[in-house]
Amino acid sequence: MDNKNGDRFRVRSRLENVLDWATTRGYRSGDNPARWQGHLKNLLAAPSKVKDAEHHAALPYEQMNGFMQDLRQRGSISAMALEFTILTATRTNETIGARWNEIDLHTKVWTIPAERMKADREHRVPLSSRCIEILTQASNIRQSEYVFPGGRESKGLSNIAMVKLLQKTMGYDCTVHGFRSSFRDWAGERTNYPRDLCEMALAHTIKDKAEAAYRRGDMLEKRRNLMNDWLRFCETASDAAGSVIPFKRAAEAV
Repeated sequence: MDNKNGDRFRVRSRLENVLDWATTRGYRSGDNPARWQGHLKNLLAAPSKVKDAEHHAALPYEQMNGFMQDLRQRGSISAMALEFTILTATRTNETIGARWNEIDLHTKVWTIPAERMKADREHRVPLSSRCIEILTQASNIRQSEYVFPGGRESKGLSNIAMVKLLQKTMGYDCTVHGFRSSFRDWAGERTNYPRDLCEMALAHTIKDKAEAAYRRGDMLEKRRNLMNDWLRFCETASDAAGSVIPFKRAAEAV
């Protein structure tokens, strides 16, 4: 239970106690509207299952080209990791935990094992040409099993390294996780790729249980087209004006 929902539940509990006291003392009569057992429990979700929406500050996708130009001038491991995270639309922990045995440079696929995924399901990520370049650079300074090494021997990059680069060094008022929103906004507003394909690129769980039961594939090659277009958008200044990916190309992903 998060802090906000915990506070709400405590307030309700105190109201129930106060109203019970008032009833006992004869100051009121009737049912207790704040009662949980046998009343609100049947109407509301359990506090442990309620979570407030968490919003991460995101860079508007129209600014991606200028941002990428700035990022590529940095040349640090943190910069390489951040660009890789953005171009793969993955989460911070997935990137900093990336190991060389998960990378297949021949097929250009990064396979993240289930135990490192939020949804506890293996996720294959198609790697664009720029991602391969980053991996080649990283291999030249390989120190351990981790793709992006940290300051400590045999350890991966710190989970705050990228956000420090982004906010303190580069001065951007957004979060690393927010680039997933930048990607999703771009895909939804500037391309005609199907929604489920875009959601799969983000490794989002299919909420419809019936649909999930029949979904076996991960549309890897179709997602490869999507991620290649994301790279082109990030690299091309003219695309920032708002061109739409041709429907014919996106239709191939259906």
